[in-house]
Amino acid sequence: MSDVTRDDLRAAVGAGLMSEAQAASLLALAEEREGVRARRSGLDEPFELFKGFNEIFIVVGLSILFAGWTGVTGLSIFTTTSGYVLGMVFSFVAMGVLVLLARYFTIARRMVAPSIALAIMFGLSAVQFGLSFAAMMDMTFQASWTVAAGLSGVLLAFYYLLYRVPFTVALIAVSVVVLTFGLVTIGGTVPDGVDDLFLLSADGPFAIITILLGLTGLAIALAFDMSDPHRVTRRAASGFWLHVIAAPAIVNTVALTLFQNPDAGAKLMLLVFIAFMALFAVVIDRRSFLVSGVGYVVALSISVVEGEGAFLVILLLGVGMVVLGAQWERIRGAIMRGLPNFPGKTRLPPWAAKEAQS
Repeated sequence: MSDVTRDDLRAAVGAGLMSEAQAASLLALAEEREGVRARRSGLDEPFELFKGFNEIFIVVGLSILFAGWTGVTGLSIFTTTSGYVLGMVFSFVAMGVLVLLARYFTIARRMVAPSIALAIMFGLSAVQFGLSFAAMMDMTFQASWTVAAGLSGVLLAFYYLLYRVPFTVALIAVSVVVLTFGLVTIGGTVPDGVDDLFLLSADGPFAIITILLGLTGLAIALAFDMSDPHRVTRRAASGFWLHVIAAPAIVNTVALTLFQNPDAGAKLMLLVFIAFMALFAVVIDRRSFLVSGVGYVVALSISVVEGEGAFLVILLLGVGMVVLGAQWERIRGAIMRGLPNFPGKTRLPPWAAKEAQS
């Protein structure tokens, strides 16, 4: 199938198949998508928090508006001074207003930072709705937050289907994590500290749950990535935010467990694991796994190597990261060409300029 040219669009307008406005919009979309591919050339993973300072200005205004609403209605994710019935009503009204605002800032204006801010505010309102509902049912503290996490996850999923804001996926993932741990703690098993959430050697199922949730998030993130290998749609951006959540859950659980083990063999296994995560990050073209493991390498260097030797290792690590960042595409291309074919390899982001343009 040949590409549609400007002359084809002009002919379509002349034949009455589309209006001039529709033709211009289609042409602008095609040029934007082509521009994204040309700018990337397979060299970088897209990441955008805001397009200009006007978006920051709007976010500040939205934040003040939301804070004022919270104060006037007496709503808070920790307490509701208006009572649980009014708490649910006010939260529902807030979510409705936020949905209407998103129609303008997300759909009409296609702004990035305001869309993220509105998603966060919608999530907070959903949590407040869940807490007010739990208060009406006279639930315990743990049960209240579990119910709030479940309801907010469902409402955020609806919000994502409505507006496809990629950051919403991260909020849904957090809701799932809180819901899962909440269900476990309701059964009477409570972690002694934060380390229990990541230490496989600790009592309780929390570390196992953490790594399973991380692997589940990784699988969904890879599904998003493989559905858009050129990373020009919101699916890839959604995958990015899931990687941001999944990578620390996986890396922290394994790395912290090995780091806490005093045996030299465990330290060696830690280095091997982080090296594997770095290779995995390069293969899937996501830097989140690599960033998650760097801190452990620095901590390991300080704890194992004494004096100036530790800083020398940190210096070499910094040099390695800078070189890897500067030559990421070439290193990745060499690795991908050297790897044998495996399921899904052709659905990963292109690793050669020629492939990126195909």
